[in-house]
Amino acid sequence: MKRFPLPYLIASLALLLGVISGLGLFWLEAAPLAVEAAATRSPAQTAGQRPEKPWDFWTVEIDSLAAELKDARALLAKREEALLFREKRLAAEERELGTLRTELESMRAEIDRRLVEVQAGEVKNLRSLAQTYSNLTPKAAVTLMLELDDVMIVKLLSFMKSDVTGPIFEELAVAAAKDPALAKRIATIAERLRLLSPAKAPATSS
Repeated sequence: MKRFPLPYLIASLALLLGVISGLGLFWLEAAPLAVEAAATRSPAQTAGQRPEKPWDFWTVEIDSLAAELKDARALLAKREEALLFREKRLAAEERELGTLRTELESMRAEIDRRLVEVQAGEVKNLRSLAQTYSNLTPKAAVTLMLELDDVMIVKLLSFMKSDVTGPIFEELAVAAAKDPALAKRIATIAERLRLLSPAKAPATSS
């Protein structure tokens, strides 16, 4: 085996030690700079260098699901709008029905107020009183009748014959032409006479 001369061996070791020492000094000087550079690197650059995650993807299926979700939301919005419109329409119809009900009740109350009923127990006295008024002149009969209440006037007129009531109403018309309030009263009397209910028989116990 051939041996290296001692001077060459010593020179080689010295060279190797020099290289190692130089690398060590270089690392000692460069390490702080590398740490500082890593610390000053921007987060955006760091994030941009991160590898994509396995689930960061977008496929045709996801596009289809997104479109279906959008259509479903649009359909739901239309249905909600239709329901809201229907609720408003029902509320309006309910208010209208309430108004009509109130008007009908008011009309019925007015009819009840104007309606005159002749009871069976009154028939005899009313016939006698009507005959008395029939024997008077129309002017005298009107003068006396206007002193009575409207209900009694209606009852008396209902028991008079048409050939008697005709002249009486003519006399009433003459008086009404001079007095607007009396004209309104006579109109009410005529309406009540039209709505007059026939006499009711008294209730009998069995």
